[in-house]
Amino acid sequence: MTGRSEQPAVLPPPLRVWLGPIAALAALVVVVLGVVYADHSRPGSVDRWIVQPTADSVRPPCRNVALTIDFLGEPAGAAVLVVAAVAGCLLLRRPRAAVFVVAGTGISVVTATLLKSLVGRTIHGADNLSYPSGHTAFATALALATALLATGRLRLGGTAATSLVLAAALVAGAAMGWAQVALGAHYPTDVLGGWCTALALVPASAWLVDSTADRLVDRMADAGRQERR
Repeated sequence: MTGRSEQPAVLPPPLRVWLGPIAALAALVVVVLGVVYADHSRPGSVDRWIVQPTADSVRPPCRNVALTIDFLGEPAGAAVLVVAAVAGCLLLRRPRAAVFVVAGTGISVVTATLLKSLVGRTIHGADNLSYPSGHTAFATALALATALLATGRLRLGGTAATSLVLAAALVAGAAMGWAQVALGAHYPTDVLGGWCTALALVPASAWLVDSTADRLVDRMADAGRQERR
């Protein structure tokens, strides 16, 4: 049995066909929104179509739910979720999957943070950079990574697997996005930008992890063959 069969790809070829164009479209949305709202400090026309809650309009128990969801995107809460996901991967003897969880969420959050400084959109003051939402990017990225691993575990086909992955991303992104807007931390378009950031980068992260791991397996196999000669 080869190393590749023991460590299945986190992004199987059938899913690449579906998620590749989706990731490209998501990246385009991130760029367009970033250009449109660069250096803005007020809600845009799209944001005004959606009801913007005030600090007093979202009250318990809804506010408590929003605060709980928001905590899961904070460094402490996010670390707990990532550690739990990585531990699960290692218990299932899927080190490649563990690396993917860290890479997918990490790249998404770092990119969102860099984009905030580049775009320069603010909310509630010049020091509060808002586009794209890092909380939403993290929640979506973790849901995407978990769903991708679940599709491999369940051996789902292309259409079913893609539906599960997108549904997980939509639910996680919508939940965290609602919390961010409800708490007044982000504009709705910030949330959309964060969601699309993860949707664009997680499949790319999966491809990168698979490619790197496969090259390492090939090099180890070549080295083993040379030693036996």
